[in-house]
Amino acid sequence: MLTKRIIPCLDIKDGRTVKGVNFENIRDAGDPIELGALYAEQGADELVFLDITATNERRKTLSELVTRIARHVNIPFTVGGGISSVEDVSVLLNAGADKVSVNTAAFKNPQLLNDLSREFGSQCIVLAIDTRFEEGDWFVYLNGGRVKTEIRTTDWAKEAVDRGAGEILLTSMNNDGTKQGFALDITGRLSRNLHVPVIASGGAGTMEHFADVFEKAGADAALAASIFHYKEMEIPELKNFLYKRGVQIRF
Repeated sequence: MLTKRIIPCLDIKDGRTVKGVNFENIRDAGDPIELGALYAEQGADELVFLDITATNERRKTLSELVTRIARHVNIPFTVGGGISSVEDVSVLLNAGADKVSVNTAAFKNPQLLNDLSREFGSQCIVLAIDTRFEEGDWFVYLNGGRVKTEIRTTDWAKEAVDRGAGEILLTSMNNDGTKQGFALDITGRLSRNLHVPVIASGGAGTMEHFADVFEKAGADAALAASIFHYKEMEIPELKNFLYKRGVQIRF
């Protein structure tokens, strides 16, 4: 049986780690390299670094950051933000990233997923989906949660996997930063209907929430940010808790 993964996420803005609530009220949370190295040491399975205000002109800044991260971190890490071409991905993988995360650019140009998976292999292509529940269903949002689409999350996730996405990073905007628990409904729907791993994101507040998203929604990994950044929960005690619950995890 595959072990479930615990993944701290570091949202990067101007070279610093930041955190908000429901994608707003952003505040500083520390140095991304120091935090990443600390989490790796504590037993995180992977890390995700998202440049939340990236544009193509800043790609060079991000690749330099990736090189520094790779030097200090000995576990797999994913990098995302502003990636829109084969060349962008090539730069980041060469700088030391293990995987890349694409979001808005892939939605606007789905062929990008075919191109990236053909060029680099689907195992290193993560499709990030920001989703919000409204009007009775979950819909895809773009541009860091600022732009609503009329596309249902389940439909886009399926198409993306068919085109070569090797993993889905699903963030519920309704739950993000609330610490009220993950969105079990949509996470479960994707986990049951897709043949690639689903990473749940948005809403972690207690150890119970992690157990729920693994046991009830079948997520392959759970991602969190502020509870780790502000030391509300330590990774070793979380893993211990899950292990005692019978969740398969890696120590």
